[in-house]
Amino acid sequence: MDLYFMGTNAGVPSLERNVTSLALRLFDERRSFWLFDCGEATQHQILRSPLKLSKLEFIFITHLHGDHLFGLPGLLSSRAYQGGDTPLVLFGPPGIKRFVNTVLELSESRINYKLEIVEHEGGSLFEDASFRVESAKLDHRIDSYGYRIVEKSQPGKLNQELLAKHGISPGPLYGQLKRGESIQTADGTILRPEDVLGEPKRGRIVTILGDTRPCPAEHPLADRADVLVHEATFMHDLAETAYTYHHSTARQAAEVAKQSECKSLYLTHFSSRYKYEHQLEQLLSEAREVFPDSYLAQEHELYPVLR
Repeated sequence: MDLYFMGTNAGVPSLERNVTSLALRLFDERRSFWLFDCGEATQHQILRSPLKLSKLEFIFITHLHGDHLFGLPGLLSSRAYQGGDTPLVLFGPPGIKRFVNTVLELSESRINYKLEIVEHEGGSLFEDASFRVESAKLDHRIDSYGYRIVEKSQPGKLNQELLAKHGISPGPLYGQLKRGESIQTADGTILRPEDVLGEPKRGRIVTILGDTRPCPAEHPLADRADVLVHEATFMHDLAETAYTYHHSTARQAAEVAKQSECKSLYLTHFSSRYKYEHQLEQLLSEAREVFPDSYLAQEHELYPVLR
């Protein structure tokens, strides 16, 4: 599980940074990746990345401002020409369906895969045997949402040496034990999962928040996350400006990470005024004064999500 940023600038692209887009790469877990926001030129950024549109499984849009959205029609169209024939699900706020359908209709774009568009206003969005995705509305100028991705814990490692002593070799009985079912050996001994399984493998939590002022809804989404991705549009000397435009400062992002007991914080969505490296380093220093495990998101860098 890795994070891969393809856009970290706020509002408009710059020579140094593109507008917002972030991939959660799940190659080992699902052989796919999930995309969070799709600013203009996201598909160009993907061409320079280790990602393939044919492996895209879900898209989550945080809100309908253009710097998070305008790359979507082109990406959806191009996917059809890049081997993307598997179903794709797009989650977003009310209005996302009208936006996508209108552009595709007027441009007479043809998509040869199943595209499901799910409009939501928060709550539980997706769950299967491995993952759960939850969402809640934040505090922005228009409806903006955060996403909490929860990897479910996995059974611990089987004690194969002990199983071999009982005459159990790899096969269906291993699967039963992993599913939490007891088994009976040839001599009638009952083996319970807790007898032969090690400690469960804890699932990871990734929280990705859309544009927002500091607000109470952030904390349940970020609670004890292994990784929190939070906007840091301004430094704290511009806290009043951040409030006026419904954004956060680097220090405010760090305060959310600290109060929510996160393991690490990745800052993104930087104002174009922070053009040079030393300016971004000042922004990072401000966050680290509050939450030391803070990092600047760099485009085209892989960031492993550690347990």
